[in-house]
Amino acid sequence: MAAVASDKAGKFILRVALGVIILFHGIMKLKGGIDPVTAMVTAQGLPAFLAYGVYVGEVLAPLMLILGFYARVGGALVAINMLVALFLVHRADLFGINPQSGGWAIEFQALLLFVAITVMLIGPGKAGINEK
Repeated sequence: MAAVASDKAGKFILRVALGVIILFHGIMKLKGGIDPVTAMVTAQGLPAFLAYGVYVGEVLAPLMLILGFYARVGGALVAINMLVALFLVHRADLFGINPQSGGWAIEFQALLLFVAITVMLIGPGKAGINEK
Protein backbone atom coordinates (compact mmCIF):
# COMPACT_ATOMS: atom_id res chain seq x y z
CA MET A 1 0.00 0.00 0.00
CA ALA A 2 2.83 2.43 0.79
CA ALA A 3 4.28 1.94 -2.68
CA VAL A 4 0.93 2.78 -4.29
CA ALA A 5 0.51 5.90 -2.14
CA SER A 6 4.07 6.96 -2.92
CA ASP A 7 3.50 6.39 -6.65
CA LYS A 8 0.35 8.52 -6.61
CA ALA A 9 2.06 11.24 -4.58
CA GLY A 10 4.95 11.33 -7.06
CA LYS A 11 2.58 11.71 -9.99
CA PHE A 12 0.72 14.46 -8.13
CA ILE A 13 3.92 16.41 -7.42
CA LEU A 14 5.12 16.04 -11.01
CA ARG A 15 1.87 17.27 -12.59
CA VAL A 16 1.35 20.16 -10.16
CA ALA A 17 4.97 21.33 -10.46
CA LEU A 18 4.74 21.29 -14.26
CA GLY A 19 1.43 23.12 -14.16
CA VAL A 20 2.72 25.86 -11.85
CA ILE A 21 5.92 26.40 -13.85
CA ILE A 22 4.08 26.68 -17.17
CA LEU A 23 1.26 28.79 -15.71
CA PHE A 24 3.74 31.54 -14.77
CA HIS A 25 4.55 31.87 -18.48
CA GLY A 26 0.84 32.04 -19.28
CA ILE A 27 0.21 34.71 -16.64
CA MET A 28 2.92 36.83 -18.24
CA LYS A 29 1.14 36.54 -21.57
CA LEU A 30 -2.22 37.37 -20.01
CA LYS A 31 -0.72 40.50 -18.46
CA GLY A 32 1.53 41.61 -21.32
CA GLY A 33 -0.26 40.30 -24.37
CA ILE A 34 0.89 37.93 -27.07
CA ASP A 35 2.30 40.38 -29.62
CA PRO A 36 5.78 38.79 -29.41
CA VAL A 37 4.26 35.35 -29.98
CA THR A 38 2.19 36.66 -32.89
CA ALA A 39 5.35 38.14 -34.44
CA MET A 40 7.17 34.80 -34.17
CA VAL A 41 4.22 32.88 -35.63
CA THR A 42 3.75 35.23 -38.59
CA ALA A 43 7.52 35.37 -39.24
CA GLN A 44 7.28 31.64 -39.98
CA GLY A 45 4.51 32.28 -42.51
CA LEU A 46 1.82 30.90 -40.22
CA PRO A 47 -1.53 32.62 -39.63
CA ALA A 48 -1.54 35.11 -36.73
CA PHE A 49 -4.54 33.48 -35.03
CA LEU A 50 -2.34 30.48 -34.15
CA ALA A 51 -0.60 32.67 -31.57
CA TYR A 52 -3.71 32.40 -29.41
CA GLY A 53 -2.84 28.73 -28.94
CA VAL A 54 -0.32 29.93 -26.36
CA TYR A 55 -3.26 30.52 -24.02
CA VAL A 56 -4.27 26.87 -24.38
CA GLY A 57 -0.73 25.62 -23.76
CA GLU A 58 0.25 28.06 -21.02
CA VAL A 59 -3.02 28.83 -19.19
CA LEU A 60 -5.68 26.18 -19.82
CA ALA A 61 -3.38 23.13 -19.85
CA PRO A 62 -1.50 24.14 -16.68
CA LEU A 63 -4.79 24.66 -14.86
CA MET A 64 -5.87 21.19 -16.01
CA LEU A 65 -2.63 19.80 -14.57
CA ILE A 66 -2.87 21.66 -11.27
CA LEU A 67 -6.48 20.62 -10.76
CA GLY A 68 -5.98 17.09 -12.05
CA PHE A 69 -8.78 17.62 -14.58
CA TYR A 70 -8.01 15.44 -17.60
CA ALA A 71 -4.35 15.69 -16.63
CA ARG A 72 -3.23 13.40 -19.46
CA VAL A 73 -4.81 15.78 -21.97
CA GLY A 74 -3.22 18.71 -20.12
CA GLY A 75 0.16 16.99 -20.39
CA ALA A 76 -0.35 16.44 -24.11
CA LEU A 77 -1.28 20.11 -24.60
CA VAL A 78 1.82 21.27 -22.72
CA ALA A 79 3.97 18.89 -24.79
CA ILE A 80 2.54 20.33 -28.01
CA ASN A 81 3.09 23.85 -26.67
CA MET A 82 6.72 23.02 -25.88
CA LEU A 83 7.29 21.55 -29.34
CA VAL A 84 5.93 24.75 -30.89
CA ALA A 85 8.13 26.85 -28.57
CA LEU A 86 11.17 24.78 -29.52
CA PHE A 87 10.39 25.32 -33.21
CA LEU A 88 9.60 29.04 -32.98
CA VAL A 89 12.11 30.20 -30.38
CA HIS A 90 14.81 27.63 -29.69
CA ARG A 91 15.46 25.63 -32.85
CA ALA A 92 18.84 27.31 -33.45
CA ASP A 93 19.94 26.00 -30.05
CA LEU A 94 18.73 22.44 -30.57
CA PHE A 95 22.26 21.06 -30.77
CA GLY A 96 23.90 23.90 -28.84
CA ILE A 97 25.83 23.94 -25.60
CA ASN A 98 25.32 26.62 -22.96
CA PRO A 99 28.76 28.27 -22.62
CA GLN A 100 28.20 29.21 -18.96
CA SER A 101 27.09 25.80 -17.70
CA GLY A 102 28.33 23.39 -20.33
CA GLY A 103 24.83 21.89 -20.45
CA TRP A 104 22.47 21.48 -23.35
CA ALA A 105 21.33 24.93 -24.51
CA ILE A 106 17.66 23.92 -24.35
CA GLU A 107 17.81 21.68 -21.29
CA PHE A 108 15.04 23.56 -19.44
CA GLN A 109 12.67 23.49 -22.41
CA ALA A 110 13.49 19.84 -23.10
CA LEU A 111 12.91 18.93 -19.46
CA LEU A 112 9.48 20.58 -19.54
CA LEU A 113 8.67 18.71 -22.76
CA PHE A 114 9.72 15.34 -21.32
CA VAL A 115 7.87 15.94 -18.03
CA ALA A 116 4.73 16.83 -20.02
CA ILE A 117 5.05 13.63 -22.05
CA THR A 118 5.57 11.67 -18.82
CA VAL A 119 2.43 13.15 -17.23
CA MET A 120 0.52 12.33 -20.40
CA LEU A 121 1.66 8.70 -20.15
CA ILE A 122 1.43 8.04 -16.39
CA GLY A 123 -1.66 10.04 -15.47
CA PRO A 124 -2.55 12.40 -12.64
CA GLY A 125 -1.80 10.58 -9.39
CA LYS A 126 -3.58 11.83 -6.26
CA ALA A 127 -6.22 14.50 -5.82
CA GLY A 128 -7.43 14.87 -9.36
CA ILE A 129 -10.87 16.30 -10.03
CA ASN A 130 -11.82 13.42 -12.30
CA GLU A 131 -9.62 10.80 -10.59
CA LYS A 132 -10.99 7.29 -10.88
